[in-house]
Amino acid sequence: MTNSNGRNHVSAPVELTFTFGPFRLFPRQQLLLQGENPVPLGSRAFEILVALVEHAGEVADKDELIARVWPGLTVEDSNLRAQINAVRRALAEGGTSENYIVTVPGRGYRFVATVVRFTGDAAQAFPAAPHKGHNFPDRLTRPIGRADIVAMVCSRLQRGRFVTIVGPGGIGKTTVALAVADQLIASYGDGGRFVDLAPLNDPQLVPSALASVLGVAIRSENPYPALASFLKDKQMLLLFDNCEHVLLAAAALAEELLKGAPGVHILATSREPLRAEDERVQRLPPLETAPAEAGLTVVEALSYPAVQLFVERAAASAGGYELKDEDVPIVAQICRRLDGIALAIELAASRVDAFGVRGVASRLDDRFHLLTRGRRTALPRHQTLRAAFDWSYELLSEIERIVMRRLGIFVGRFTMEAAAAVAGDARIIPSEVDGLVADLVEKSLVMADVGGTTVYYRLTDTARAYALKRLTEDDETQAVRRRHALYQLDRFERAHAEWETRPTTEWLSAHAPQIDDIRSALDWAFSPSGDVGLGVELTVAAGPLWFEMSLMEECRTRAERALTTLEESTTKDDRRRMYLYAAVAWSQMYTTASARDTGVAWTTAFEIAEGLDDTDYRLRALWGMWASRVNRGEFGEALVLAGRFFFRCREHGGY
Repeated sequence: MTNSNGRNHVSAPVELTFTFGPFRLFPRQQLLLQGENPVPLGSRAFEILVALVEHAGEVADKDELIARVWPGLTVEDSNLRAQINAVRRALAEGGTSENYIVTVPGRGYRFVATVVRFTGDAAQAFPAAPHKGHNFPDRLTRPIGRADIVAMVCSRLQRGRFVTIVGPGGIGKTTVALAVADQLIASYGDGGRFVDLAPLNDPQLVPSALASVLGVAIRSENPYPALASFLKDKQMLLLFDNCEHVLLAAAALAEELLKGAPGVHILATSREPLRAEDERVQRLPPLETAPAEAGLTVVEALSYPAVQLFVERAAASAGGYELKDEDVPIVAQICRRLDGIALAIELAASRVDAFGVRGVASRLDDRFHLLTRGRRTALPRHQTLRAAFDWSYELLSEIERIVMRRLGIFVGRFTMEAAAAVAGDARIIPSEVDGLVADLVEKSLVMADVGGTTVYYRLTDTARAYALKRLTEDDETQAVRRRHALYQLDRFERAHAEWETRPTTEWLSAHAPQIDDIRSALDWAFSPSGDVGLGVELTVAAGPLWFEMSLMEECRTRAERALTTLEESTTKDDRRRMYLYAAVAWSQMYTTASARDTGVAWTTAFEIAEGLDDTDYRLRALWGMWASRVNRGEFGEALVLAGRFFFRCREHGGY
């Protein structure tokens, strides 16, 4: 290359540099910085760190690491482990509690932090000193699995000036917001300010909270002019955290500032949108969890953010816990049952030191008792799972609380029709339920699936467990369970009627997802506080569902329980007896029951059908009796039954 003086000029070699967490890594200069402070690291440990960072997210094979760091030498694995531990200590002593390096048993190591690469002049890639014009709290943990969301919020905030991150309690809204602020703060000439609204009990104090952070004196009843005057020529990022209990005041303040201060951008977190002018809403989904898949390896499991988070937090609290192949399905199950909620996963991981992963998994049925050991420095509502949900619950109106409690009865997804039938009563008109459910969706307490022709709703497992606890405390469990069972009965009596006319695939698609709610309703009905009569009716109505789902053993046991109840009753109900004997007989043909037992049940069903003059079940029973004889090798009697079946069909015109 020739410069303006005509002399040849050779460009300096381009340097590849990296940043992760609070660290900056300069491989060519053999330099690791935290802020402006060098982090001491031996040459071999430094080379290992460079190798891991260069392949962040991938498994670095231990043999390849040894060959890179000790070229041409034969070195024991213990030497590599010692250098890995040196890297871990150096990063931890830098003031972070993160576990940047995960051991992959039998293979090597994996660098799990989010790494940003820069090519070019290091001084341009990284500011000489961190931006001091802000009061954002230091992030003690890195946002795992949130890189795409952080990038999206950054883009939307720069284009639209006002973004609210919305999601349920404990899902990580503040963590993501701080990550966004960390990435963007250098682009605001006047820095940024963090305003925590959680401590405020009076919405009128919201402008005062901002004024206090900015150092602006408010000398009139209307605080907006002073704030707007101070900010009108500023380029600043304002982060309003925890707006859900002061929504109207936060929305009004945001609108005033955006109008009066064109260089101000606002990032907010809340459990529901502020519904302010020009607000853009970014809903924060749960962390992706590993599927219930047999044979999932450690490497595969660690590709899921929920598992990564669990392992990192467990390692921090349980003396270097490392995920092993035999633990993978247990850890994956824990993360799924906790719905990918970051706070819940962190709290569960913190109990590994006391109970082990299997002990934690076995105690999740009482998760609100188990998950009670958060960081002492965390906000009170983030120190236990119960406190996180209490915060959201107390912000609801009384009628919203009632509906949420009652929706906890549903085990799986439900329609608005089902919600109205179960949540509505003399206190709440069923027609009002749809608006209340929509409000709970907006407040991130109920999930809505609007992708199909029918809109379905559901509570996460954790939200459902909380709602059921509240339902029990308010002593309305039995009434709600009865309405739930009655709704299931009405639904499956209609399903029973259309069973033979509707295409099987379509019928199953509509009704199979309700299997857990059927089970729940039946378990209640046959409990000491339930209604066995309702249980018998529901067992009959649900028979086709067990058949179509090939749940023959469950069908047999539930039908036998209902049949025993019916036979002991003083009320005569031959039609339901017939249905149940047929269900028992049919399911016995596909289970381990003896052929003789099958024949007895079919014979009884036939006798009842004869008494009721029910052609359909008379023919079903004759076929079953024939099949029973064939299975036992009684071919003569089977032939007789086949003849009877033939003549019965002819009597009814080829029925």
